[in-house]
Amino acid sequence: MGCSIYWFRADLRLLDNPQFVNACQHSDSLLPVFVLPPQEQTPWGFQRASKQRSLWLHQNLRDLRNSLEEKGSTLFVVEGDPKNVLPALCAQVGTDVIYCEAIVAPEEQSDILELQKAGLIINTQWQSTMLDPQTLDMEISDLPDVFTNFRQWVEKRRLRYAKPVARPQSIPPLPSKLAKQDPISELTTSLFVNGGESKALTHLEQYCERRLPDTYKETRNALSQFNASSKFSPWLAVGSISARTLAKRIHQYEEQYGANDGTYWLWFELLWRDYFRFLMLKYGKRLFSPKGLSQRTPNTFDSERFTRWSTGTTGVDLIDAGMRELTTTGFLSNRMRQIVASHWVYAMNGNWQVGAAWFESCLIDYDVYSNQGNWLYVAGHGTDPRGGRAFNVAKQIAQYDADGSYRKRWLD
Repeated sequence: MGCSIYWFRADLRLLDNPQFVNACQHSDSLLPVFVLPPQEQTPWGFQRASKQRSLWLHQNLRDLRNSLEEKGSTLFVVEGDPKNVLPALCAQVGTDVIYCEAIVAPEEQSDILELQKAGLIINTQWQSTMLDPQTLDMEISDLPDVFTNFRQWVEKRRLRYAKPVARPQSIPPLPSKLAKQDPISELTTSLFVNGGESKALTHLEQYCERRLPDTYKETRNALSQFNASSKFSPWLAVGSISARTLAKRIHQYEEQYGANDGTYWLWFELLWRDYFRFLMLKYGKRLFSPKGLSQRTPNTFDSERFTRWSTGTTGVDLIDAGMRELTTTGFLSNRMRQIVASHWVYAMNGNWQVGAAWFESCLIDYDVYSNQGNWLYVAGHGTDPRGGRAFNVAKQIAQYDADGSYRKRWLD
């Protein structure tokens, strides 16, 4: 079997990580690796990853390293471009075999192709969805272009979730040829949640123990209360917890307390997450083109308007409150994301791709599939049958911030 590398990507966990288990079973020695991306600027002049996003990633990496060390292994963290650092690491430890999860976004796929061109054997496995694509009973090319039709297809077949796999019983020893590495850096920015698989599982248990699933549907659109929504998304985004683990726990909750609108809606949101992943399997790079899936020409980029939007100085108090929360905390409720995105595209005639890139930079729960899918949806370049979502700010205030508490919190 020999030596192998396991390349952690957006799956920073040991529970329900089928490909890591596979690597453990087929390797005499195994080097777990994470490749830190270099700091990059977007074409629009801002950092691709904010300080909050970097801190969140580092917290999750430290927790993963601790879990691996408890089993006699460790996490080797290197910085750079995967197509450069991974071949060098393979040469150092004497292997040409890498295991990793499959990610079908264009940049991530390009990394795999470059590594294969370098002569490496890359074993990938799809494992980021709640549902196993093979159980859908359809070709991915036949995936409905309307989410409701997809949901009805899934529910008709009574599909719930794929069974999570256990942690590996043991991890092969580290390769003997291994250079010393620097520790994962300590960043000082504080966040409203703590990263890592252990924290994710603790959060899931306390969420269920406090019976919060019961009220999820009623409270999920609240703008700022921590317990109003599940807050699973930051851990899901880096893979510190899997959608299947969440779905299984929700199902267990229903068996204990009974199903209700709240538990259904939690599953419903995970299904949306799946849908955006399957949509990228179907359309690939088209989802990253300026027109997306539409024939509409997107708005042009205006740097002055973008600065006002991104810094929360538009003069529209609800929008400014949301954008300031985003840059301060690295998070924004789902409702506020839709409101500020809609305002950028429709009221300010902003370019949707710049908005998506700003969210990528700021959000600690940035997920390439959901971020791209949601921006396309709001901007009318995706699969929304209504051709986009233009929100009325006055109506949103009346529904969700009538007392002005949210605006006061972030504008004072």
